[in-house]
Amino acid sequence: MRKLKTIIFDMDGTLADTEEIHRQAFNQTFNEFQLDWHWSKTEYRRLLGISGGKERIRLCLKAKKTVADEHESLWKLAEIIHQRKSEIYREKLVSGHIQLRPGVERLIYEAKRENICLGIATSSCKENLHTLLHNTLGSNALSLFDAIVTSDTIEDKKPSPAVYQFVLSELGVEPCNGIALEDTRNGNLAALAAGLKTVITIHEFTFDNDFESASLVIDQLGEPAQPFSVIHGNSYGAQFVDVALMRTIVSPVHQVNMNVLVNNQIAATAS
Repeated sequence: MRKLKTIIFDMDGTLADTEEIHRQAFNQTFNEFQLDWHWSKTEYRRLLGISGGKERIRLCLKAKKTVADEHESLWKLAEIIHQRKSEIYREKLVSGHIQLRPGVERLIYEAKRENICLGIATSSCKENLHTLLHNTLGSNALSLFDAIVTSDTIEDKKPSPAVYQFVLSELGVEPCNGIALEDTRNGNLAALAAGLKTVITIHEFTFDNDFESASLVIDQLGEPAQPFSVIHGNSYGAQFVDVALMRTIVSPVHQVNMNVLVNNQIAATAS
């Protein structure tokens, strides 16, 4: 029988609402490099369909013919620009006092108490992740996660399932016993292709993505006093995401058994 053994988090847009910070960092970098680019929110929403900052920069370089069309030249310049952009992004994370999205910290600590393995599968780099975790969960944040896989380890970007497959391998958990938290169409496709169930938390840059086959699409994980709104899927009556809801999504028979238990208790009380 399916049993929840691991919860795997995406990073950007899932752990924290960082995409606007990324967009600002890109534009500031373009100014520094004297590139006549400015990614509006509408343009950046479209570009998020391409996983990886270097990949987005390279595509724009090629389209605008800023440099010769040789693959090596494009990639080298994209790497230089992206390295500076990442530095600016991390500076903004620290100075902006970034916070985790609602429900994230609560779910992490609840999962640890319930002995659920935690993983992170991101197309971002290790240094970006460490900066985010350190400034939101403290200096011991990395120890909360049993497996962390970034673009420093896996080059194949989502929707490739490679990053999720690597995390599952590190954890020693079968896909049927795991669930992924994501925020983009590519992330959803990657997790599904790896055999995981998915819960999606949308934001201003992904509200119009196609999240076909996701188990649940909501606006946030929610808190007891701050319930989520369901966009698509079955929340089984829950108002915020907790381990119990995750268990039910992974193994719906768990919900059936719980319903039987509750009904039996009600019947016993009535008699």
